[in-house]
Amino acid sequence: MAIITISRELAALGDEIAYELANLLGYRFVNKSILEERIKSYGLADHKFQKYDERKPSFWASLSQDRDDYLHYLKTAVLTETEHGDAVVIGRGAAVLFRDVPGALSVFLGAPMYIRIERTKSYYHCDDKRAKQIIDRSDKDRKGFHHYFFDAEWRHPGNYHLALNTGHLRPGICAEIIKYLRDQLIPPEVEERSALRLKELLLAHQIKHHILYDKDIPIHFLETEITQGQLALYGVANAQSVADAAVSAAQELIGPDSIRSEIQIVQEYNVIP
Repeated sequence: MAIITISRELAALGDEIAYELANLLGYRFVNKSILEERIKSYGLADHKFQKYDERKPSFWASLSQDRDDYLHYLKTAVLTETEHGDAVVIGRGAAVLFRDVPGALSVFLGAPMYIRIERTKSYYHCDDKRAKQIIDRSDKDRKGFHHYFFDAEWRHPGNYHLALNTGHLRPGICAEIIKYLRDQLIPPEVEERSALRLKELLLAHQIKHHILYDKDIPIHFLETEITQGQLALYGVANAQSVADAAVSAAQELIGPDSIRSEIQIVQEYNVIP
């Protein structure tokens, strides 16, 4: 199984190319609407999704619990939609989420500004000035989104396997190029390792959800990581009993001999709600 992530500038034909690629490979196409519907099914309100989705949060929004809920449920939705691999995922920081998955291929799509302006004018029925404003706003939001939520440089070529200039390349040609690279970089043995890694990522996230949302155990900055069947818990608690409760909750989903707690105890630790 393989996963291809598509990061893109506005008006770089990202949706068109991702859709063409998914059809060419017979892969599932995971786009905004699919993720939005799944996130809503978890109970996250639509206005909260729209406030953070591929946007740089405002100062006050960045301090809100809604921020943490959005990121948590975004990861839940992406991991659930790609649980069985063979998917093309567009946007939402997927290149970062899957960067340590052997069978993940990340692609960045860009285009010259003058072409982006013409495409934006056509789509929004506006003039050059308004088109440039729309593009600048989108670029700022996507750059801020990646930096804030994933500590990643959105446009940096080192974060991707492939970058394509879609200014003069049709979607079909781009899809063929990406398919060729996928065939070269992800042979069957890599797909097998990818399947195992995806299961580890999903289980680790399910354990995190169980601790924080099902059991409501107050572990601050909780991170869960599974490597070769071993679970590590990281975070901060204000009492040893709280850390022990997190370990007990994790044991409900994974064997007790497979857990290592790295939770730090800091008494009277508080964060802004």
